[in-house]
Amino acid sequence: MLKYPKPLEDLIEDFSRLPSVGKKTAERYALYVYTKLNVEYTEGFSKHLLDVKNNIQICKCCGNISEDTLCTICKDNQRNHRQILVVETIKDLYTIENVNEYQGIYHVLNGAISFSKGIGTQDLNIDSLIEKAKQNQYDEIVLATNATLEGETTARYIKELLSDVPVKLTRIAHGLPVGGEMSYADEMTVLKAMEGRREY
Repeated sequence: MLKYPKPLEDLIEDFSRLPSVGKKTAERYALYVYTKLNVEYTEGFSKHLLDVKNNIQICKCCGNISEDTLCTICKDNQRNHRQILVVETIKDLYTIENVNEYQGIYHVLNGAISFSKGIGTQDLNIDSLIEKAKQNQYDEIVLATNATLEGETTARYIKELLSDVPVKLTRIAHGLPVGGEMSYADEMTVLKAMEGRREY
């Protein structure tokens, strides 16, 4: 069986590790890099990959990504720091933020409880949220986990942990289909989900 030169094989292997990229697509990407991209572009691309890994960190307050210790949202004094919206992923945060309606702050869980995937409560960023809620830092906590089994399980777990905490707990409701993921929703759907949140 004829193989590509090792540098190309290595690049195919790297591309194939990306989500939704199979062997054939990875092969096509690698060949495109070699045949179509010039050295300057390739060097810039590789620099951007390193910059992402070396110059972006997790906001110590909310779990968003940032170039500084605190993200721009947490540093914004014009936002309502007494209202916090809990999302599963950074992508979900950006989806809601791009609607330009929500003016509170966020908390990123970094996933949802999924026992079938081996993701337990200890793997998520939940403890800091509960601790801040117990310190009476919030008037309202909006649970915006996805309308999936995992998202609902996570929301119910957080609700249980907050059962003795005097805070208003709401859950986004209308607009997002059951089984759907926030990051795939259009802005109007997210807006309607935010407007339709309810006591939880």
